[in-house]
Formats: sequence, structure tokens, C-alpha cells
Amino acid sequence: MTGADDGAPRVARSPKAAARPRPPAMHDVARLAGVSHQTVSRVLNEHPNVREETRQRVLDAIAELGYRRNSAARALVTRRSGVLGVVMISAPEFGPTSTIIALESAAHAAGYSVSFTTLPNFSSEQISRVFEHFFALGVEGVVVVAPLSSVAETIRPFALQVPVVTIAAGQGPGQEFHPISVDQQLGARLAVRHLVELGHREIVHVRGPRDWFDAQERCLGWRAELEDAGLAVPEPIEADWSGARGFEIGRALVREGLPSAVFAANDQLALGMLRAFAEAGVSVPGDVSVVGFDDIPGSAYFQPPLTTVRQEFDQLGRKAIGMLLAAITGDPLDHTPIPPRLVPRASTGPAK
Repeated sequence: MTGADDGAPRVARSPKAAARPRPPAMHDVARLAGVSHQTVSRVLNEHPNVREETRQRVLDAIAELGYRRNSAARALVTRRSGVLGVVMISAPEFGPTSTIIALESAAHAAGYSVSFTTLPNFSSEQISRVFEHFFALGVEGVVVVAPLSSVAETIRPFALQVPVVTIAAGQGPGQEFHPISVDQQLGARLAVRHLVELGHREIVHVRGPRDWFDAQERCLGWRAELEDAGLAVPEPIEADWSGARGFEIGRALVREGLPSAVFAANDQLALGMLRAFAEAGVSVPGDVSVVGFDDIPGSAYFQPPLTTVRQEFDQLGRKAIGMLLAAITGDPLDHTPIPPRLVPRASTGPAK
């Protein structure tokens, strides 16, 4: 797997090669012409909905820079190269990393090799370089593990050139790219419903980062299930994905007053809270019930074992690769989200 922050593979270069300027890329054309990547892509693909003045400006920039699309790559795409691109645009959290493993397994089972790139931090230029690299390899399609809400517009122009499947919750079909995900809202609903059925009436949510689709969808599911049960919806507690933040929040809840139950946006947050509660002498689930999300390895061995929501990453990987191959061949696509399932354990019990 390529791990460079800029999406480019690391190779040894001679001093002479290192001094050689890189060939111009699409983002260079866009910058010089004063247009978006998508507009450059439309001009290259002879899209009719481009003003003649804009088209000429892009063509002039292409001529000035000497930009050339890789014709060999286009031929490879037409002739079925047997290569798929996968890019992970996020920090290596448990969910995205598990998805990458599932994607690789599913692609190999379908007879494809995979070119991987990870971008813990990304910009439009980095995305452009990644896709230019994929185009040079002649990839037939690309899967983008894109849990961040800022990714969609960045990848849109490249989805006009090659089939793209995005693994991103809460995104409907009908776009240039094809979204698929685990049903995050359903997972949150299952967690909250479990607590409601145990008699809990005050259920606090520790939410993940606001710019993550998964966190947004889990918060929506928590809210919707509380409303359907006729219960009050408290303000969610802002967090990241870390156990350290969960520990801080757990200590704050001990000081300020424990709710009946807590639904944490992931298992790491729940683990941090369990540690804080244990240090304060708070009984789980005697004093407060705790539910996580993800069912990470080892969650069954937390103290107490953690009730959580399991995401079926193997199934997600198979479906994402299946969707991509269908998009390549022009077959119908099924965008139905993958259902998660609740895994009840000892961290939840009847309300007192």
C-alpha cells in the first residue's frame, strides 16, 4: 500500500532524475486557465455544456503547459487492464482500515489487482496527483474510501473519466460517482432502541467529528430513535474518535452528573469512558449503561465486555467491488446500504 501523504509512490531517483521537472497535470491546467478540475475534464472529454470562451481558455492552457493525457492509459481502460485503484482519504481509523482490507480481498477474488494510496490529509492537488497516477496505470475503476464530507466535490471531476465508487454514508445515488456504505443511521437506531427497551430514558450521545459522514449519520440515527420513542433529545457531546477524549468525557460526566445511558460514536470513545468510570468507582452497567460502535477486536474483552454495533466490513468490501465492476460494464447498480447488527454484552443493563 502506498502511504505517501501526497498520494505519489516513493521511488529511488538519481540526482539527474530528481532535478527533472514533473510533467504538467490536470490541476496545473485548471490553475492556469482559472477553472475547476471538472471543467478541464469536460473539455478533454468534449462535453457539450462548456462555453466556447472557457473551452478555448482551457485549450490554450493545455498548449502552453504541454499537458498530455496518457493515451496508453486510455487504451488500457478500454482493453480491460485488470487493475483497480483504491484511495483512502482519512486517518487510519479502524473502520476505513478494515474496509481497505475487505476491498483488497474482494478485488483479488474477482481476479483484479489493486493499486492503493492513502491520504491522511488531502487537497485538490493531492487528489489530482492520485488520479493521474491511477490513469497512468490504466485502472478500470476507482474505489474512494471517503468518510469526510469535504471529499465529494473534490473527486467529482475525475468520476467523469473513470467509474468511481465511494464508501461514504448518507450519500444518495444519482451523482457522477456511486456511493455505498454500512447503514450508519440504522446502527445508531439499534443501539438506542436496545437502551430504550432496557428502560433507559436519558440517553446521551458522544458524537464523532462533525466532518465525518459516519459521525453525522450516527448522530441522526440517535436523535431519530429518541424522538420516535417520545424521549427528550439532549445536546450531543462533541468528540473525536479517540479513547483519550472518551476518558475526558467520562471524567466530566462523573463530576457533572451521570446520565442513565451513553451511546458512544465508536468503541474507542466507549473504552475511554469505561476507564474513567472504573477509576471513579462508577458501576457499568449498574450506574450507567454504555454502548459503542464498530465492534473492534478486543471489545468483547473490555471491562465490562462492550455492547456495540458491528459493521460487516467483508460484506461492504465485496459489495463495493461488485458495484465498481457493474459500473465498468454498464450493468445496474444496487446502492442499498449494508445493515449492521447489534452485539449485546455486559456493558448494558436495565435502568435503575
